[in-house]
Amino acid sequence: MFRWRKQVTAPSVPAPSGADPVEFLVHLDRRYRRPLTSYFEKRIREAYDIDDLVQEVFIRLAHRPNFDNIEYLEGYVFQVAANVIRDRVRRRAVRHAGEHDPLENCELPTNDFSPERVLQGRQLLDRALGSLLELPARTRHVFVLRLYEGMKQEEIAASLQISVESVRFHLRRAKEHMARGLEK
Repeated sequence: MFRWRKQVTAPSVPAPSGADPVEFLVHLDRRYRRPLTSYFEKRIREAYDIDDLVQEVFIRLAHRPNFDNIEYLEGYVFQVAANVIRDRVRRRAVRHAGEHDPLENCELPTNDFSPERVLQGRQLLDRALGSLLELPARTRHVFVLRLYEGMKQEEIAASLQISVESVRFHLRRAKEHMARGLEK
């Protein structure tokens, strides 16, 4: 997470009574960071959002043109904090955040899809396809019916008009050949 002090490069916020705007924001940070953190802790369930919300308050303060007409600075700072919470609630409502499943419950694989990993997968697939095409036609047909069509050995035997023992032979032969081909 970044700090707003590091982002403010040029004095863009005139501070009251001619003070340096950056120094004034640093003063606000020292004075209000802990109270704002406490304020958000009491109102927000998600502890991981608290630092971001405090940061948002200081960003909004940094974008304010001046502070000269503010009579009660502390009240203003906490009113900005209340507005940040309101905006957060509105955003969550618009995005239907409550209806989303947390990423921890996601059943999708979170594997690394780096270019190297994709290349390795393609090479493995090419070897598997090459091994499959090297099989004799009858053996390949039995293997595809069993593995990809999900047919039982008895169904394959009846479909191809061969014995169940022949189906087992072709499956064993195909598996051995595919394993050798993938080891290359």
